[in-house]
Amino acid sequence: MRKAFIYIGLLLCSLALDAQEAVKDTAAVEPADTTVRPQGGIIAMKGAFLAPREQRDSVLIGDQLLYGVELRLVEEGTQFAFPEWKNDPRGGIIAVSPWLVDTVKVTKQKKGMPKLMDIRAGLVITSFDEGQYELPQIILQRQSKEGVVDTLYFEPMRLEVKTMPVDTATFVPHDIKGQIRYPVTAREVIPWAVAGQWAVVLIILAVCLYMIRRRKESGEVKRKEPAHIVALRELDKYRGKGMWVPEKQKAFYSGITDALREYISERYGIGAMEMTTSEIFEDMKKTDAPEELLREVRELFERADFVKFAKYVASDEDNAASLPVAVRFVTQTYQTEIETEEKTEE
Repeated sequence: MRKAFIYIGLLLCSLALDAQEAVKDTAAVEPADTTVRPQGGIIAMKGAFLAPREQRDSVLIGDQLLYGVELRLVEEGTQFAFPEWKNDPRGGIIAVSPWLVDTVKVTKQKKGMPKLMDIRAGLVITSFDEGQYELPQIILQRQSKEGVVDTLYFEPMRLEVKTMPVDTATFVPHDIKGQIRYPVTAREVIPWAVAGQWAVVLIILAVCLYMIRRRKESGEVKRKEPAHIVALRELDKYRGKGMWVPEKQKAFYSGITDALREYISERYGIGAMEMTTSEIFEDMKKTDAPEELLREVRELFERADFVKFAKYVASDEDNAASLPVAVRFVTQTYQTEIETEEKTEE
């Protein structure tokens, strides 16, 4: 029985201690005094808080905490001025953010009455020095919607900053580890290999295109045909009586003389394309072309000039003789060139 009474007594003491702790907790979360005095004044407030941003059982160097105040049942339209925090250059507690204000809860009242809000305001602080610190007192200026200004004083709080303990008895220092080098895999190499092959192909293609273009510009790609072959091919287009009918005579004579002009330019090096008939045959006298043949060709050129510029209509006899004269001029002068080359070789 005696032991039973002792156990009952201990149980009653434990319940009494729990009740006292509950009363303290209730007092800690008691709503702040937000009553607005008619004339304004200095008001001592409760409601300051210090909350770590990361849930830990202690505050270590470099940890960030939110230090601020909670105001409950604030009427809509009330304005607040928050104090400026100045960091101590010697260290200690440092603010790393400006004031952060958040409306936690909004309570609507009867129609015509302002809303009531629960406000939570604070700034983020930290410390890089171990020790116990007395946080600065928070002083707010409050202005009601009627214009009454109050000064709210919130009780300061204490903060203890700890460091990680180092076991100097068993601690063994180690050098800094080098950079980890992972083995290269085929999945990493294949894209680079494919890209390299494509780069080589593109370079080769670009070089080939450049060489082809150079050869085209220098005239090496397409071998130039002899002048007499080109001239005879052009003259062959104007065979047939249908080519010298009156309405086609201008095109007929222009085609024949243009073919001969290009041949003379290539064969004798005379700029016949930009010269008149008299200029061409004045220079042709200095060549090895037979005089009789030159006379016939000159007559052909003069007749062509009449047809092209004087609207002259040539007779059928002249038309029939024009193409053979041009062909004979090309073939005979070409044969003369061949004979000259053979004599030179001999």
